[in-house]
Amino acid sequence: MRTGRELILASLPYAQEVKSKSWYYLISTIVLLVMAIGTTFIPVNWLFRLPLSILSGLLMVRFFIIYHDYNHFAILKNSKSAKWIMTIFGIFILAPITIWKRTHNHHHINNSKLSANGIGSFPLLDKKEFYNLDKKSRLRYLASRHYLTIVLGYISLFIFDFNIKTFILSPKQHWDSIIALLFHFTMAVLIYKYGGFASLMISWIIPFLIANAVGAYLFYAQHNFPGAIYVEKEEWDYTNAALKSTSYLKMNSLLNWFTGDIGFHHVHHLNHTIPFYRLREAMDGIPELQNPLTTTFNPKDIIACLKLKVWDSEAQKLTSL
Repeated sequence: MRTGRELILASLPYAQEVKSKSWYYLISTIVLLVMAIGTTFIPVNWLFRLPLSILSGLLMVRFFIIYHDYNHFAILKNSKSAKWIMTIFGIFILAPITIWKRTHNHHHINNSKLSANGIGSFPLLDKKEFYNLDKKSRLRYLASRHYLTIVLGYISLFIFDFNIKTFILSPKQHWDSIIALLFHFTMAVLIYKYGGFASLMISWIIPFLIANAVGAYLFYAQHNFPGAIYVEKEEWDYTNAALKSTSYLKMNSLLNWFTGDIGFHHVHHLNHTIPFYRLREAMDGIPELQNPLTTTFNPKDIIACLKLKVWDSEAQKLTSL
């Protein structure tokens, strides 16, 4: 079984972009998203518009995976047109490029390390370290991993953490967070003014609630699931982090399409320059990737993931309190 550099080298053939595919998936997703959001404004009963609102949120998730790949230089890395499209989308989805790159790159080089700050991820402490915290710090830590933080990721993570908090801490570096917030709230006001409360909810709030909640849970479950292994910084190894601390999130074909095959997350963490549309191919072609730690969207698995609060170094597993 190959490990380390040898395994990474084995993944390189799959890190070759098919540019025509990249453009096709990007443009088709944009067209579908614009059509879905646009039709939510049709002045009919909200019950007929709600499915389109849900569809809009799921298409935002797909677009975000494409955006995510672009920022990893997996697709369209030398395209000026793609740069403009992705910059605009980053502002639209409340994850501007400067913020996303900084936090997500940090995540990739710190995946599976115990961390109190949770930059680019959810904080995770050793059980003993958690009990050494004062009461206020414990509550803050538990709130950061609470299921409501994930379900309401639109507000807790994307509006507050990604933009408001980031801008306050570093206004010069992350000026685009203010642009994202101004754009987002200006659009909300305009939709409410000219379409009313129903349009605001159907055409704007619900799609973002769905997209950001799905995105937040994907990110959580990909690294916080029964069987995941966490280590101290001095014991950290890149390929072990991909194979032992990152899940294969099994989904049906439709959900795989909406999530851009990001469920093959252990493959992505082995080599983040593999385009999303080649992750499945890489898993099929590399034997070492074919027996991953798994989770699913089954309610039992979701509950099992959300119960996990700390790392128990004695039992060597994630556990609840």
